[in-house]
Amino acid sequence: MTDIKSKVQGLEANIQARSIKDFIGEADNIYEALNVISKRASRVAVDLKLELTSKLDEFAVSSDTIEEIHENKEQIEISKFYERLPNPVLIAADEFANGEISYRYKEGGEKKDF
Repeated sequence: MTDIKSKVQGLEANIQARSIKDFIGEADNIYEALNVISKRASRVAVDLKLELTSKLDEFAVSSDTIEEIHENKEQIEISKFYERLPNPVLIAADEFANGEISYRYKEGGEKKDF
């Protein structure tokens, strides 16, 4: 698992307008590009959730009663950090625009690198 959070530190968290012709680049059409981006965004979202869960599990306290609520400042800071990260779709779109994503068709067709 790659460290996504360090990879996207400089990425703008807000949506940016892009030219569709420049954005699809080497893809055959816009639908192919959007499909690749959406599949990568799903994978990024899962990776971020797993990473956040593993970090928060370090602070987990098991108790028998529900009334006991422990407020841990480290957990809050970690959660806020992950909330400030860009949306997984923005991360995937940036990776696609920079040529960091490669894909291939299930039928065993040629592999495309972007």
